[in-house]
Amino acid sequence: MLKRSRRHSRRRPMSDINVVPYIDVMLVLLVIFMVTAPLITQGVKVNLPQARAGGIPSPTVASVVISIDQVGDFYLDVGQDKHLPVTDKTLYDRIRTVLENNRETPVLVRADSEVNYGRVVRAMVVAQAAGAPNVGLITAPPARREP
Repeated sequence: MLKRSRRHSRRRPMSDINVVPYIDVMLVLLVIFMVTAPLITQGVKVNLPQARAGGIPSPTVASVVISIDQVGDFYLDVGQDKHLPVTDKTLYDRIRTVLENNRETPVLVRADSEVNYGRVVRAMVVAQAAGAPNVGLITAPPARREP
């Protein structure tokens, strides 16, 4: 009789995992990333021209973006000092280095709407001379008009 009472007094181990604390931690991290992500983004202030164009598929590798500000200075998102203007020679050298490592890297030009068209063409020519088979342009979608 003693053996029998011991058997009934034992409880089976609980096999469920309490996921509520994990969800709480995940939500806190989500809020932290949502708040800090816009602060981390750095770049050159460019007023993009607005145009209706079809989207391009997301590239499988990171793209090289040449930015041209309102004054006409070139900026490149590759290498150190991304927020400092670069010369044509530096632009050529950095793009060439990236394309030597990965020939499939897309090259995109992001120019201010007020910049001289000749500067945009110059950036495209330098990128093609560095070995880019295709150079794309980045535009902003047109603002929606409310009726």
